Amino acid sequence: MRVAAADIDPVAAGFARRSLADFGGVVGVGDLDAPLPRDLLGRVDCLVANAPYVPTDEVALMPREARDAEPRVALDGGADGLALHRRIAAAAPNWLAPGGVVLIETSARQADASVALLRGAGLDAHAEHSDAHDAVAAVGRMPRG
Repeated sequence: MRVAAADIDPVAAGFARRSLADFGGVVGVGDLDAPLPRDLLGRVDCLVANAPYVPTDEVALMPREARDAEPRVALDGGADGLALHRRIAAAAPNWLAPGGVVLIETSARQADASVALLRGAGLDAHAEHSDAHDAVAAVGRMPRG
């Protein structure tokens, strides 16, 4: 198993680097997939993205503890909250191996739109909801053939 991660925030990347050290993981600093090792193109079995999905105009409505504790870049997902989801959906097919999956954290309100983005990129997609974790993910699978 090989683990690679990327984050635009150098502090977050540093935490990830320490967390993955025991697994031999590599962590790059940069925008989305830019710092990932290119030899992984077309070979990734599982791609996980925890990208911001809060619409720009709604960041100010978030609880103060969230707004104060996180950098804005970690919260603001653009005008409709899906700016990074669009980019992830477009890039995922380049990285995924046949049968590989991409999971993108989203909101219940945006799940259908996130799934549609993955389908538009040629992936078989659906949403997964976890009541226990109060979480939603859009899941896309690369066709095997």
